[in-house]
This record gives sequence, structure tokens and C-alpha cells, in this order.
Amino acid sequence: MTGGITSPGAGWRQADRGPAVQRSGKQRRRGGGGRGEVAMVDDVEFTSYYGRPIIKPPVWKTPDVPLYLFLGGAAGSSSILAALADVTGRPTLTRVARTTAGAGSLASVVFLIHDLGRPERFLHMLRVLKPTSPLSVGSYILAPFSAAASATAAVELLGWFPRLKRFGGAVAALFGGPLATYTGVLLANTAVPSWHHFHKQLPFVFAGSAMAAGGGLCMVFTPVDEAGPARKMAVTGAAIELAVVHQVEGDESVVSEPYHEGRAGKLMRAARTCTAAGASLTVLAGRTRLGAIASGTLLAAGSLLTRFGVFDAGMASARDPKYTVVPQRQRMAARKNEHSSTISR
Repeated sequence: MTGGITSPGAGWRQADRGPAVQRSGKQRRRGGGGRGEVAMVDDVEFTSYYGRPIIKPPVWKTPDVPLYLFLGGAAGSSSILAALADVTGRPTLTRVARTTAGAGSLASVVFLIHDLGRPERFLHMLRVLKPTSPLSVGSYILAPFSAAASATAAVELLGWFPRLKRFGGAVAALFGGPLATYTGVLLANTAVPSWHHFHKQLPFVFAGSAMAAGGGLCMVFTPVDEAGPARKMAVTGAAIELAVVHQVEGDESVVSEPYHEGRAGKLMRAARTCTAAGASLTVLAGRTRLGAIASGTLLAAGSLLTRFGVFDAGMASARDPKYTVVPQRQRMAARKNEHSSTISR
């Protein structure tokens, strides 16, 4: 049989070599006239042995993890915005941003614990600090941030201990930046091809997305005369997100395909549309109440869709052996060419 395995020994040899190649068309014979060989096969489809994925896809749940990513990013950027508003004398924006940071931090922890299955698993993550593990470091970022942000929001709403409010807000702002970006590092540190390949870009995507979400949400609930810092943060974050996502989607590597195809592609296109429209509307009509509500809602929706799109693209690349095999072969060929050129010198 053409392209098949003809003996048990051949089957084990095929397994040792890695993923099998399943032929999707019939093999063509030599052409007449002594002109040599014609193309051997049509397109091929990469499959792993027994049709199983080469790498084990993450067991993270949807929508728990994407919502955790979104809420944590929005809370982190809102805590920074709250500290800036407090220093510059904007009490309403300070109150809104602190409340957004506290509510977002608590909700993100709820979704994280739901994904873990049992609350004590989150506590077990705090038993050991491993500086080389983004997950371990992230746990020690999330825990103090959530405590500081939620306590500050509670004190803000109750009107107690104004000095404690400022101290808690400063602590939350200190951890807010790392919280907004560490999840990008966490995804890129896995073996998932469409996350790992973009390890330099994902933290910037998540940072820009967090700024757009935090600024947008605070614009919705803050009077326009105090929402200047929120508008600036939202537009800056949207610009960063759009620019870096464009780099990811325009990359020539095969692992950028999941960001264009299937459900992830639809989510990324919708995210890009919402973010661009929200940023444009912020610039044009962000100083009107209706314009601020509409643009802030679009920016928050764009940030949420980006998190779902990035998550789905990574999961799709983990399930398809092609996104593991092709980059490996390209790296092997590049090393071989480099070695050959070194010897020739």
C-alpha cells in the first residue's frame, strides 16, 4: 500500500521517527519521454502516532482561564490608575478605579479557584516560591495584590481609615503592573507552539489589553471631567495591543495560523474591530458622556475577546501535530545549514 506501514517493524520505526505523514492523494508515476520524475504526492496531513497530539494540551478550562486573564489584567491596570488619580486629586476616578481593581481581583481569584477545582489547591501554590517558575511567581503576585486591592476597595466604599486607603492603594499599584503582564509570560513559558513562539510579544499584548480594559471600564463609570487619565491609558493600551497583535498575526511562522483560523480567528478579528473602534471613539467623542460609555464598553469587550482569542489559538496549536512538527524541522534544517556553512569556511 502506498504510504502505508507494511510490517510491525516498520511501524515501530515510524513511531521512533515521530509523527506519521498521512498521504491525502495518490502517488503519481514517472512521466514519459525521459524527462525525469513528476511530483511524488499531493498535499500531506501531519498526524501523530495513533492520531494522538504530540504534546499534551493544557487542562485549563474555558471560560474560567480567559476570564481570569481578563479580570486580572483589568484589575491590575485599574489599581495603577487609582494611584495616579489619588495623587492628582481626582476623588471620583480614584473611587471608581479602586472599586474596579478590588472587584476584578476578587472575581479573577474566584475563576482561578473554580478552574483548579478546590480552594486549597491555590493555597498549595503558595507553599513554595520558585523564581524560575512564572506560575509560582504569579501566585505571589496575585495573592498580595488581591488582598490589598480588595481591602482598599472595601475601605473606600465604607469611608474608613483614609490613610489605610492610600497605603493599600499604593501596594495594589505596586503589584498591578506585574499582575497585568505575568500571565503572558506564563502562557509563553509552556510548550504550546502558538504561545511559546511569541514569548516576546505576549506580555506586551496582555499589557496593552489590560490598559485598554482598565481605562475603558473606568471611563464608563467616571464623569468626563475627571476621566482624562483613564482616556489616555485606554487609548495608549489599545494602540499597544493593536500594534503587537499585528506583529503576531503577520508573523511568517506556521504557528501564527491559529490566530487567523477557526474560532480563534473569529475572536481575534472581533477583538481587533472592537479595540480599534473603541480607541477611535475615545479620541473623537470620549469627552461626552455617551461617547465615554460607548468607547469604554468597546475597549473592554475588545480586551475580553483578545484573551479568549489568544487562549483558543494556543489550544488549537497544541491539538494539531503540524504546529509542533514543522517548526522543529525548520529549526533542524537551519542548524544543519549553519553547521554546513561553518565547515565550508
